[in-house]
Amino acid sequence: MTAVDEFSLDEFTLPVSLEAHEPPEARGLPRDGVRMLVSRRASGEVSHHGFAALPGLLLPGDLLVINTTATLPAQVRVSAELAVHFSGPRPDGSWLTELRRVTGKTTVPNGRGYPGQRLILPGGAVLFLEGRATNRLWRARLSVAVIPYLLKYGRPIRYSYVSRDWPLSHYQTVFAREPGSAEMPSASRPFSPSVVTRLVSAGVLIAPLTLHCGVSSLEGDEDPYPEPYDVPPATAELVNHVRARGNRVIAAGTTVVRALETVALAGSGSGGLVTAGAGWTSHVVTPETGVRAVDGLLTGLHEPRSSHLRMLAAFAGPSLLSRCYQAAVDAGYLWHEFGDVHLLLP
Repeated sequence: MTAVDEFSLDEFTLPVSLEAHEPPEARGLPRDGVRMLVSRRASGEVSHHGFAALPGLLLPGDLLVINTTATLPAQVRVSAELAVHFSGPRPDGSWLTELRRVTGKTTVPNGRGYPGQRLILPGGAVLFLEGRATNRLWRARLSVAVIPYLLKYGRPIRYSYVSRDWPLSHYQTVFAREPGSAEMPSASRPFSPSVVTRLVSAGVLIAPLTLHCGVSSLEGDEDPYPEPYDVPPATAELVNHVRARGNRVIAAGTTVVRALETVALAGSGSGGLVTAGAGWTSHVVTPETGVRAVDGLLTGLHEPRSSHLRMLAAFAGPSLLSRCYQAAVDAGYLWHEFGDVHLLLP
């Protein structure tokens, strides 16, 4: 993989050595000490920075939109052999859940279960499997309120590349306010109070929205599941104001893009303005759908064949995105929720 034109986003294999196995704090770094790849679509330039350099890379008048969702301890151990991952609620009040087989210190997909099955969870709560939603996920109902139950009995979802359990605080961003995500909106993890302060001091505006993330470990070529979102009126008005002045809207995470593009579609009949809105979104951003409300994106590094790569291609184009990922591999950037980040600028 020495020539740029040999690098394929669909075929590259992520080396184990490039998986972030622990939080940066455990590697002797502050949260904002991770690395940041920066790409600029207009010039095709790719450069390397530390995340703490972000305030100097954005412009006065830019608007950074952040996600205020907080991560739930969304894994419940049913027994020594079985765990349940709670992915997220559905509009009818049921939840998408996944049965996982416990293998040592981590879990793998179980593939079992049957409609009508009742699982007795810690504390006596009963989980009723209504039917399959996908090959992997079940529609299920819990006999008690899910979020309070998880806050008492759950633990953070952890995949095999993370070698040990970490406290829930390691899975929260500085912006976290409302518990609801199965997995952390990890693009915002590197933000520290210092970086936020320097952004504001540099004239960068910050506005919130909420989108609760389901499980991100999707099967190959699987679209993200419907997720609940809330774009408040003040944020919608600020997005419209910034874009009308010719300044840039930068999304902190793919979840923010999904929410803003959803309300941009809803407002497409009103001159392309973003409208406030809340509900459930199934919108998937791709090069074919394009982006209407967002100019730049801060995101993590995504695995081969991930649906997130299609969203990134909508910002950077496939050629520049391939060069970015080759540069990240060649420079030893780290993947996953505790890894490094990528800033895509127009």
